[in-house]
Amino acid sequence: MSAARSTGLEALVPAGMVEMYDTTLRDGTQGEGFSLTVDDKLAVLRLLDAAGFTYVEGGWPGANPRDESFFQRAAHEPLRHARLTAFGSTRRKGLQPGDDPNLQALAASGAGIITIFGKTWRRQASIALGISPEENLTLISDSVTWLVARGLLVIFDAEHFLDGWKDDPEYAHAALKTAVQAGASRLVLCDTNGGSLPHEITEAVSQVVAWSPVTVGIHAHNDSELAVANTLAAVQAGARHVQGTINGVGERCGNANLISVAANLTLKLGLDCGLDPSILTRLSRDVDRIADRPNRSEQPFVGQSAFAHKGGVHVSAVARDPSLYEHLPPERLGNARRVLVSDLAGKSNVLEQAARWGLGLQPDDPAVANSVRDLKRLEAEGYSFEGADASVQMLIRRAKGLPDYFQTTGLRVHSELEHCEASVFVRVGPVTEHCAALGDGPVNALDRALRQALERHYPSLKTLELTDYRVRVIEGSRGTRAIVRVWVQVTDGERQWQSVGAHRNILAASYTALADAYGFKLHLEGEPAPEVGKVEAG
Repeated sequence: MSAARSTGLEALVPAGMVEMYDTTLRDGTQGEGFSLTVDDKLAVLRLLDAAGFTYVEGGWPGANPRDESFFQRAAHEPLRHARLTAFGSTRRKGLQPGDDPNLQALAASGAGIITIFGKTWRRQASIALGISPEENLTLISDSVTWLVARGLLVIFDAEHFLDGWKDDPEYAHAALKTAVQAGASRLVLCDTNGGSLPHEITEAVSQVVAWSPVTVGIHAHNDSELAVANTLAAVQAGARHVQGTINGVGERCGNANLISVAANLTLKLGLDCGLDPSILTRLSRDVDRIADRPNRSEQPFVGQSAFAHKGGVHVSAVARDPSLYEHLPPERLGNARRVLVSDLAGKSNVLEQAARWGLGLQPDDPAVANSVRDLKRLEAEGYSFEGADASVQMLIRRAKGLPDYFQTTGLRVHSELEHCEASVFVRVGPVTEHCAALGDGPVNALDRALRQALERHYPSLKTLELTDYRVRVIEGSRGTRAIVRVWVQVTDGERQWQSVGAHRNILAASYTALADAYGFKLHLEGEPAPEVGKVEAG
C-alpha cells in the first residue's frame, strides 16, 4: 500500500497491527433474535474495551431512543482501549449536510469517530436512492467533508462495494476516491450481500490497497458461509481494518465472527490484532449471556464441543498426543478439552473420564469393560451421557463395586393444581430418613424432600443450586407413554456439572438425574460411602 497520509487515526493504532472494529451493538442487533437493552449494550461495550478492541460501533444516533440513550451514557464510560464510533448514512438527496438530521445526530453523538456508509454500486444509487451516479458521488463528498470540517474522524463504509466492483469497477473505485479526497480516514470494502468468494475478495482488496493512501478495511457478511474466510483473504491481500461481530451475529446470516477472525489472525497468521486469544472463549460466552441466548456448542475455537472427543479411536490417540486430533491446544483460547462418553465409547473414554475425576482405573480392570457395557445398554434405553459427567462417574463407581452414598427405598409425590408434596424414604448407611416437602411443582417438591433427608448426613449438599432442568421426549410417536430424558445442571458455587436420567415416568427420570448430581458432589468432596449395617430409624 502506498504511504498513508496522516489522518488522525494512524496515530491511534500501532504500526502493522490489524484494527479490530466491532459492530455487535449495531449490525449485530439487526440480526433476528438478538436484542440488547441500553444496559446490555453498555455491559458489552465494557467487555469489548477490556478485551482490547480498537473500535466499538455503538449504534445509529437519532435512529431510535435506545441508541440516543446509549450514546449519552457511553460518554461517561472510562474506556481504556476502544474508540467509540457512531454509525450513519450519507446525507439525504435534496438536503444540505447542515440540514440533514442524520448527520446532525452523528455530529452531536459525542463519538469522535464517525462511520458513514455510502453507495458504491451504480444500481444501488439509481434504484435504492433514485439518483444519478454523479449525484451519489456528491452525497459522499458533501457528507464526509461536512463531518471532517467539524473535527470528526470519518470511516467510510463502501456499501455493496464487492457487487459494485463486479458490475462497474471504475465507478466503485471512483466512489472510494471521492471519500478519500473529502477526508475519509479509512476505506472499508463491504460485501453487503455476502455473496463473494475469497478469490474475488483477494482481487478487489489488492486493487484498492495498491492505490489507497489510507488504511483499507473489510466488512463481510456470511450469506455464503464465507465471512471469516473472506475477511482473512482481505487481510492477506493487505487490508488492516477488520469489521464484524462477536459470535457472528447480524442481519440475515450474520457478519464475520470476530472471535474466529481474531483466533486465526493471532494463532494461524501470527498477526497482532490487539487481542489475547486466551480471553476469546470467555468473551464469546459473556456476550451470549448478556444477550440471553445460548452459546453455540459447535462454534469453532470457543464452543463447548470445539475440543470434545467422542469416538474411542480419537480419545485413545488424544491421550497419547492431543495434536493428533486438535489443530490448537484449547487452553490457548481459554477453552478446555472434553472427552464424551456415549454408546460410541471405548475403553479409552472410560479411562480418561475415571482419571479426570479421581477414579483411577487400570486398562485391565473389569470395571472398565463393565462401564462400557452399561453405557451402551443405558443409551439404548434412552439415556444420553454426552456432557453428563456426573452420571458417568456414578456409573463407573457402581461398575467398580463402590457402594452408593444413599439409597431411596420409598418415594411418593402428591400433585394438585396449586400445591405439590413429595415424601421420601432415604437410607444412609444404617439410618433411614423419612422427609416430606412442598414444592412449586412435583420435581421441585422431590428435590426439596431429598435435600432434607440427605443434608443431615452430608452438610456439603447445602451449597448445591439447580441451575438448569430440561426434559426431552425420546419417542414422540408414543405420546404420553414415551420415554423422557431429563437433564440436570447444578453448581456448588465453584464447579458445575450435569447429570441425566431416562424413564417413561418423568419423576423417576428426574430422581435418577438428581441422585447422580448429589452423589457426584459427595464424590468430589471425598465423602466416604457409608457401610450398610442394621437399619435404624432416622
